[in-house]
Amino acid sequence: MTITQPDLSVFETLESEVRSYCRGWPTVFDRAQGSRMFDEDGHEYLDFFAGAGSLNYGHNNPVLKRALIDYLERDGVTHGLDMSTTAKRAFLESFQNLVLRPRDLPYKVMFPGPTGTNAVESALKLARKVKGRESIVSFTNAFHGMSLGSLAVTGNAFKRAGAGIPLVHGTPMPFDHYLDDSMPDFLWFERLLEDQGSGLNKPAAVIVETVQGEGGINVARAEWLRSLADLCRRQDLLLIVDDIQMGCGRTGAFFSFEEAGIVPDIVTVSKSISGYGLPMALTLFKPELDVWEPGEHNGTFRGNNPAFVTAAAALETYWSDGSAMEKQTQARGEQIEQALVAIADEAGDAIEEYRGRGMVWGIEFRDKPRAGAIAKRAFELGLLIETSGPESEVVKLLPALTITAEELDEGLRTLARAVRETA
Repeated sequence: MTITQPDLSVFETLESEVRSYCRGWPTVFDRAQGSRMFDEDGHEYLDFFAGAGSLNYGHNNPVLKRALIDYLERDGVTHGLDMSTTAKRAFLESFQNLVLRPRDLPYKVMFPGPTGTNAVESALKLARKVKGRESIVSFTNAFHGMSLGSLAVTGNAFKRAGAGIPLVHGTPMPFDHYLDDSMPDFLWFERLLEDQGSGLNKPAAVIVETVQGEGGINVARAEWLRSLADLCRRQDLLLIVDDIQMGCGRTGAFFSFEEAGIVPDIVTVSKSISGYGLPMALTLFKPELDVWEPGEHNGTFRGNNPAFVTAAAALETYWSDGSAMEKQTQARGEQIEQALVAIADEAGDAIEEYRGRGMVWGIEFRDKPRAGAIAKRAFELGLLIETSGPESEVVKLLPALTITAEELDEGLRTLARAVRETA
């Protein structure tokens, strides 16, 4: 692909230095459809990024777009705070009928602010309010958001340093496989909880990702998650599952914790819940935890009605026919895994490990900077991928769930070429 130098002057002179993704993809994107993005010069890119997991159903999904256009053309409410609207009712009914009831999940639904970190902040606040305790346990390499409460339970040192103040009331524990299985699961955690001399203040809750996306695609075993849920029950701790990036079908089932057979006390959902990339977030919790006073946690943009419209359309389109979407995701995941086996065989000792679930996968490289070089070369070849992990040592694959088998194969061949050409 020949890429002419785009005019980036206004971004470089006016926009803050905090911008990041645009540095790895130095072009000006103009339009997008399905799993393809196009820059203003007409160059085409296959998208294995999917809005960091916000576009599980692809860019400008035609069914969702039609529902949104129809709603806007009839002057449907756009901004509604937490007022009752027809769009919110339609979403809640679809969510109850297609997601909660079939899974026998009892949750109440809260609309915090419209982003993932808003959902996490409200979950932490609620857990502390219910239990009357301050501390929250999180896990090594966790990522839960960029606001202060979420950063306090995030592991990445670079992101934590941006807070500018001490991040308190969070206690990290080792994630699954962190200690290379050298000791029984939760031995250290439970010993601290039971020892009156440990110095650990009893936590209100534990927050966990079933697959750590930003942390490097670290996959928790189902038995590890079950043991964690059991520990929380025995020790009177609330279990919060952060399903912001791994929910909405990313790992196969609608919620990533379903495979483990657990029912968390609180669940945070965002990113692809709107289906269209529109800002929207949910905090779900068991009814007995609904101890909020009216207005005790609110936000001006928590009622994003256009997002309710596309969210309901996504549920009706992709989750009303039982397990079809889940089976397709599992099949696409197997396709990815087979390709990664071939890439690892060819690359040999250069690859530390590849790992994933459903349609989120990562390749960890022994030479840590190589992952960034591969992402750069992939962009030059017309493929959008990002890196993750504490030292950006993992190439992360996050294609849309609706990508075709042919598009997926095309992207995986491009990835293999990028790995080969950066050796």
